[in-house]
Amino acid sequence: MSAQPKAAIAIYWFRNDLRLGDNLALLQACAHAGQLLPVYCHPADANEPTDWGCLRVGKHRQRFLQDTLQALRTCLRALGSDLIEVRGPVSSALPLIARQIKATHIWCEDIAAPYEQDEVDALRNSGLQLNTVWQSSLLAPDDLPFDVADMPEVFTTFRQTIERAHVKPRAPQPAPTTLPPLPAPAELDRLQAALTATHTPPAPLASDDEASDTRSSFPYTQAAWRGGEDAALAHVQRYFERGLAHSYKATRNGLSGTDYSSKWSPWLATGALSPRVIYQALQACEARDGASDGSYWLWFELLWRDHFRFLHLQHGRKLYRPLGLARTLQTHAPQPGHKPKGFAFWCEGRTGQPLVDAGMRELACTGYLSNRMRQIVASHLLHDLGGDWRAGAAWFEHQLIDFDVYSNQGNWLYISGRGTDPRGGRRFNLDKQTQDHDRDASYRRLWGTA
Repeated sequence: MSAQPKAAIAIYWFRNDLRLGDNLALLQACAHAGQLLPVYCHPADANEPTDWGCLRVGKHRQRFLQDTLQALRTCLRALGSDLIEVRGPVSSALPLIARQIKATHIWCEDIAAPYEQDEVDALRNSGLQLNTVWQSSLLAPDDLPFDVADMPEVFTTFRQTIERAHVKPRAPQPAPTTLPPLPAPAELDRLQAALTATHTPPAPLASDDEASDTRSSFPYTQAAWRGGEDAALAHVQRYFERGLAHSYKATRNGLSGTDYSSKWSPWLATGALSPRVIYQALQACEARDGASDGSYWLWFELLWRDHFRFLHLQHGRKLYRPLGLARTLQTHAPQPGHKPKGFAFWCEGRTGQPLVDAGMRELACTGYLSNRMRQIVASHLLHDLGGDWRAGAAWFEHQLIDFDVYSNQGNWLYISGRGTDPRGGRRFNLDKQTQDHDRDASYRRLWGTA
């Protein structure tokens, strides 16, 4: 097979892969482009209400993303490159950029969700040569012991099949030490003039005072918790050095604090952190200190993350239907129903259920919520208030600094009984959850509901 010819000028379109290390798509772009312009497109509709009345991107997500982009820009500039940010439909913004700098090729990561796939289709229809690379999962699809189309849909079977086959992640790739040069200054000046005339600039940052809350379990306005690859790698190193991996299984259902869980998810969600880098650090930890239930459970959770990704490769848009996979898998989930008043009370933390209201207040104030509380509040909306799972998913997309389209969709389907859960959904008993996880009411007092 002949080598792919170099593109004279190309665009690297950053999506949910805001890092230089272990970025397979970026490495391919560097290998095939003579000049390379890194670009990030903010969604044009980020500040427009969804069908459920909330914005796609709230202030917490916006702030964490902007910190991540600033960190990425710093890394790119250290290599003589830069980052162009633009707000507007990808279908118009990237072709405009390509015309101004005379680029014909775009490289980017592949994202197997409908909105993101529509963006790719629109670019290809515009005549651009788009090169997409799958890179967000721990395990490569080609390494699985089954075709993705034939993947076991129940997570336990999926995990056991992988473990019996001894499938392991590929080694992470190092960050590039050099990048192709930017287009000529005259072309960049022409591009900037065109963007100024046609596209609105990105929204300004929220202030630290506006975004911070001293009660946060992920205090992202503090230096150690900022967005970006350097902060992510430093956190992973600290996590394993402090021996927290070995207590993970015992503490993972905690509700408050910075140490009860790994806290990798915000950096994973923006792509500032690769799961393969985490796995490499996990292996080093086990080689040094021995394996444990806690360290195994971290692998377990990373496999859950992969499972939701591969479900998107397997089922695609079916995961976004009102009934999800219910009809496909012969389960019996009822048609979802939306109750605007109950949904509003849930969003505002005014349901009258102290544990649920505490969780929703934490989410609104900090952009973060423990996994246990996410399940509890989701169950209450769906099974006690009779709400629509798609509305809940939209609210989480608005609020969560670690919003990930795969995990968000997968988890809401799972709780609602419209995914692949063999039990047909999960309904949580609030009295039992309160007794098990907040017996002393410390969490409810923290958020003013006890």
